[in-house]
Amino acid sequence: MPRPWVLLETSWQDISSAEPFDVAVLPWGATEAHNYHLPYGTDVIESEQIAAAAAEIAWKAGARVIVLPAVPFGVQSGQLDIPFCLHVNPSTQMMLLGDIARSLEPHGVRKLVILNGHGGNDFRAMIRELQPDLDIFLCVVNWYTIIAAKEYFDEPGDHAGEMETSLMMHLAPSLVLPLSEAGDGAERRSRITGIKEGWAWAPRKWTSISADTGVGDPRAASAAKGQRYFEAVTSQIGSFLVELASVDPDNLYE
Repeated sequence: MPRPWVLLETSWQDISSAEPFDVAVLPWGATEAHNYHLPYGTDVIESEQIAAAAAEIAWKAGARVIVLPAVPFGVQSGQLDIPFCLHVNPSTQMMLLGDIARSLEPHGVRKLVILNGHGGNDFRAMIRELQPDLDIFLCVVNWYTIIAAKEYFDEPGDHAGEMETSLMMHLAPSLVLPLSEAGDGAERRSRITGIKEGWAWAPRKWTSISADTGVGDPRAASAAKGQRYFEAVTSQIGSFLVELASVDPDNLYE
């Protein structure tokens, strides 16, 4: 059964007779290695399914929300030596984001949410540059920062750890290899104190910090944990979409 809040499943017959949509959601992931046990499309699968589930919640609450096809390419400049980690520059992302936003504007969509699922993507500077020349309101939600993962996982991990593995066990179990085949996700930390403590930052050279491309131990992961986390995240995003749909973008402040 087609879901009317998912554009890929919707026909022109449906769209042409539909009421205008208030909010478009653009899932944005990456194509990259996720330890030995998770697929390269992990960030895309997570972002697509979180977007669709959150939009369903909003739709059933009366919000006119539509989920756009996911963008599967992210910033991978620290992983260029890992085969098939497909890298696009932030400047390329900004051009694509601008094109998508401008293609929505003539059709009554007044708000666009980027639902980001990849830590290497940072859309804030892009939005600051694009927004003055656009009528559509832009915002970004990094879904993995919404809920404190430590409330759901023993050691969430940073990449392909317990949190992401649990989520994928729930969303796409057929694509998750047995945990006995996973690496331990051990991370080599920076020698520089400020970077180690988090108040200074530099991009990581991935093959220098991880032997298996993971950061975080996945061995305590379970589908049940993933389901609980998924439901909490999508509920929060769904409520956000309902609120955003009801707000006039020209009158955002109290």
